[in-house]
Amino acid sequence: MEIIKISTLLPQTTEAKVIKNQITKSGTSVGANYREANRSRSKADFRNKIKICESEASETLYWLEIIEEMKWLKSEYMDIIKKESSEILAIYTSIGKNLKF
Repeated sequence: MEIIKISTLLPQTTEAKVIKNQITKSGTSVGANYREANRSRSKADFRNKIKICESEASETLYWLEIIEEMKWLKSEYMDIIKKESSEILAIYTSIGKNLKF
């Protein structure tokens, strides 16, 4: 939900609108794919959904880095959200690496 809040704070420039669209898609995809993973029909499907979560979390972190570089939001706020996003990425990376099936 924090990603959606961030997207509403971005400026209304053409460039920011592109980033807003991308970060909203990747950021909300993480949760949606995790929910799908928990309802997967097979171990392979679970693994695939977790890998998608990892990929989308990484992409979200990339867009946050661009937002930070552009100085569109306060650095204190960006530090917090980037830390949280890095932790989420680390969780999915760990889950993916530790799957034993």
